Order: sequence, then C-alpha cells, then structure tokens
Amino acid sequence: MDKLMDNPWFIKILALLLAVLFYFSVAPTDKKFSDVNVPGKQTTETIKAMPVKVYYDVNNLVVTGIPRTADITIKGPVSHVQSAKTLKNFEVYVDLTNAKIGKQKVKLKVKDLSDKLKATLKPASVNVTVQEKITKEFKVEAEMNSGQIEDGYSAGSPIIEPKKVKVTGAKDVIDQITYVKATIDEKSKLSETTTKEARIQVLDKVLNKLNVIVEPETVKVTIPIKSNSKTVPINVVNKGTSPAGVTIESIELDEKEATIMGNEEVLKNTESVRVEVDLSKISENTTLTLPVIISNGITKVTPQTVKATVVVKKQEEKTVSGVPLKVRGLPDKYKAEITDPASQTINLVVNGPSSSVTGLRQEDFTVFIDLTGLVEGIHDVKIQVEGPSNINWKPDKSSAKITITNNA
Repeated sequence: MDKLMDNPWFIKILALLLAVLFYFSVAPTDKKFSDVNVPGKQTTETIKAMPVKVYYDVNNLVVTGIPRTADITIKGPVSHVQSAKTLKNFEVYVDLTNAKIGKQKVKLKVKDLSDKLKATLKPASVNVTVQEKITKEFKVEAEMNSGQIEDGYSAGSPIIEPKKVKVTGAKDVIDQITYVKATIDEKSKLSETTTKEARIQVLDKVLNKLNVIVEPETVKVTIPIKSNSKTVPINVVNKGTSPAGVTIESIELDEKEATIMGNEEVLKNTESVRVEVDLSKISENTTLTLPVIISNGITKVTPQTVKATVVVKKQEEKTVSGVPLKVRGLPDKYKAEITDPASQTINLVVNGPSSSVTGLRQEDFTVFIDLTGLVEGIHDVKIQVEGPSNINWKPDKSSAKITITNNA
C-alpha cells in the first residue's frame, strides 16, 4: 500500500475520482440551473437606467438634450451576459468632441463591452443642442418680504456684498436673464440691522429659474432696520359730568409724553395720544391708572398706562337773602320807583367750594339794574349781579319792574 501511495500516477487517478464524486454531490439536479455552464448557451438581459456619459469641450460649450440614463439590452453567452450585468464594467456614452454648434441628432454608443456581446440601446439616438458657453457679470438685487420686519420698524436699502456675480451658461440662456436676486429667507421678525447669507437665483422675465452656473453662489446681504417712533404729548380728555357738589380742581399725569411706533405716514399725522377720565365716577381726591389710547395705525405705545391724580373741590350751596336792589345809570332829572319786587331786594342761591360759600353775606354781592338811556314810563329791566369770582349764583328773579318819572 505504501508503494501505491508513492506512485504519482496512483495519486493523480485518485484525485480525479474524488473530484468527479465531489462534483456530482454538489451539482444542482434542476436542469434549468445546470444549463448555465453549458458552453455556447445564449441569453438576453436588459440593464435599466445605465448612466450616460458625454464627451465634449466643457470649457467652451454647453450641451443640452443628453438623457441622464439609458436602458441597454445585451445578448450573448450566458456567462458573459451575467458578468456584464453584475459588474457593469462598460460605458454608455455620447461623443461630441467634434460636434458643431447647433441642434443635431447623435447616437448613443457603448464601449468596454465584451466583443462576444451584442448591445441594443434605448434610446438609440437623441436630439441635442450644442451652444457656446459664455460668462457675463450681473448686478444682484436683494429680495425680502416686508412681512419679515417687526411692527413699528422699517427697512432701509439692503447692502449687498459683492454687488455683482458672474453667471455662466449657454448663450441663449444668458440672453434670457432678467433678474439676478439674492433671496433672504428669514423666519423670525427683524427689529435690528441684520446681515444674512443669501443664495443667488437667476430668473427669466416670467420668473422661471434658469439653468446656469453662478459665481459666487451666495452673497452677504445687510438689512438696515430702524425704529419708526415719535414722542408725543399725552392729553387728558374729560368724559361725563361731575356729580352734584363736586368740582374737579386738577388732573395731573405721572407721564406727560408717550413714545409711539407705526409706519412713517401714520406717525407724521399723529400729534398726540390721550387718556380719558370719567368725571361721573369721581367724588373725592383719587389716583387712577388709565390706558393710553392710540389712533388706528399706531402699533405700539410706551408707556401703555399712566397714573392720573385727580384733586376735587366739594361744593356747598346756600341762599343769601335780602340783597338790596340798586339803581344805576339814571339821570338826575328822573326818579325811579321799583314796583316789583316790592321789597326792592332779591335772594341769591349760591354754590361753590365749601370754604368760599360758608361765610358769604349780603355785603359780598352787588345786585342792580342799569337804567341808562331809559325815559319816563314803566319798564322791565334785567337784574344784574356782581360777586366773588370763584362761586356761582342765581337770583330768584331775573328782572325788575320800575316806573320812571320826572323830578320837575
């Protein structure tokens, strides 16, 4: 046995037998799969969405119309088809290295595919446009929504850096450029000067975005923000009527002025704000907290409330009786007799601050009738009263009846 193991032919024959046994033990019994390795067996497969490369002068030309992908159907020996499908070690391309400027129809081609395979492309050819590539400089406009500005503030003219950008593309596309905008996308409201990075958008006249290369792609935009404010006086407006016996002596505010905010036109036409004091509810000295009232269009006021100190004087009413009725303006040649009131006196109902009314007497008032220009006869003459300036009064009669006669 040892001699057989030393014989090289015995070892080779034994290895062959083992290989045959191993093959039959692992080989599939399904004929469908075993046919894969049958020499000369043909098959067809379609590979979808194979990338399409294009070769052209990228520095001076722009090409449009090339599809991003194409479907390729390959036919040939099973092993080659399966290998190509798995590895995709070939290329679908369009060769425009010698293409002329203008529209043209070109074929899609395949390279690096095994010569044992036949390929069919879909699409097989495409219509392309080859154009001259140009670069042109454009001024950038800043674009932002006015709704991004906080109420009571306004935006000045944006400052753009750089002011111009270079746009590269096909000549006919460059000729369509109408707007080059730096669009500011800011979600929060702006209340102070802000600098933002803004992306450039290149648009035609109907605001379609154009397929071009922009350098730089973004610019810095500074938006000057200023407060629209104005300082105006706070006016006191009295509403209603004071209760009987109460006089408002003074109303003093702890803040005399307010700062208002709004758009410039509204501020221009606003000269003051106000607080309203309801006199009907005030019967004694008091301090009120009142809202500052603003007109339409004012967005903010500072302060929003003020304190109003109200000082009142309580009034007293009394009757001063028997005030003598005097005659004025009667020439010496005449004599006048007061026939009504027969007592030749009147009564006055007076009211005012208690301190002023309490001590009033007849002597504090002058009640008279003015007979200037009157002649003989019977006359009704208006009764007039003079008295202290800080009180009110009312006589119990408004006129007197007199008889004028000649002294001669």
